Amino acid sequence: MPPADNKRPIIIIKKKSGHGGHHGGAWKVAYADFVTAMMALFIVLWLMNSSKQIQVAVGGYFKDPTGTSKKVGSNQMGSGENFTLTKDNMPKLKEELQKVIRQISNFDQLKNQIEMTITSEGLRIELLESSSGTFFQSGSASLNKDGTEVIVALAQELGKLPNKVTIEGHTDATPYTINPQYGNWELSTDRANTARRLLQENGLREDQVSQVRGYADQKLRIVANPVDPSNRRISMIIQYLIKHDDEEEKVEMPGAAKPQAGTPTEAPAAAAPQPQTAPEEHK
Repeated sequence: MPPADNKRPIIIIKKKSGHGGHHGGAWKVAYADFVTAMMALFIVLWLMNSSKQIQVAVGGYFKDPTGTSKKVGSNQMGSGENFTLTKDNMPKLKEELQKVIRQISNFDQLKNQIEMTITSEGLRIELLESSSGTFFQSGSASLNKDGTEVIVALAQELGKLPNKVTIEGHTDATPYTINPQYGNWELSTDRANTARRLLQENGLREDQVSQVRGYADQKLRIVANPVDPSNRRISMIIQYLIKHDDEEEKVEMPGAAKPQAGTPTEAPAAAAPQPQTAPEEHK
C-alpha cells in the first residue's frame, strides 16, 4: 500500500450553466437605431407636406443654426407661417386679408368701401367714407361699430408680420367749420391716431408703426371731385422689406422728401384753420 503522502488531492471543478448569452444588450442598440430611423422618416414626411417657408427655415437652420431664423419663419412671433412682406408674396398677403375682411358681420354693406392695392410702397389698405359716414362718426374722430370691427380684424393679422406700418388720415376739400380752431388738418390726424390706437390695442406691436400722418385734403383720391366723400379715408400701408446679404432693408417711400437737419420726419399734425369759403358740411 503506497504511503499516504503520495496521494494526489482531488480537485472538483463545478461549471455554472447560464443563459446570459441569450439576454445580452445587442437588441437594445438595434431597437434604438430602428426608432431613430422612424423618427427621421416622420420628419421627412412632415417637411414634404409643410409650406415652402418652413422647408427653407429648417434647411437653413442645419446650414447655419445661429443666423437663419431672421430670414424666414418666426423668431419674432412664434409661428412658422409668418412671412416677410416682399414684392414676391404681396398677392398672398392681400388674399389672406381679403378672406379676413369677408368674415366681418356687415361685409355686404362695406365691401365697396374697403380697397386693397399693391403699390410701390407696399400693400395699401384704405377705408373709404361715404356721404353718411361709414367708419367714423360724422364730423368726428370717433370710430363707429363697423369701423371698429374692420380695424380690429386687420390688427390681428398685421400684428403677425415683421413689416412696418404707416397710417394716414385724409379729408375732402370741404372746409371744416364746426370749430374755428379745428380744421381738416386736425381731423385727418386725429382719425389716423384713433386707428393707430385701436390697431395697437388689438395686435399691432408698439414698434410696428413707423409713421402717423395727417394730410387733410392735400392728397385727394378723386382729384376731379375734391368734395367727393371717398376722399375722406384712412390708409394703412404695410411697407415692403427687401433682403440684401442676410439683412432686411425697408423701401423708402416714393416722393418722400429727405429730412434736413433739425427737420421732423413726419408730416405736420396740424396747421392753421382754412378759410371758410364753403357752407358747412360734415366729414
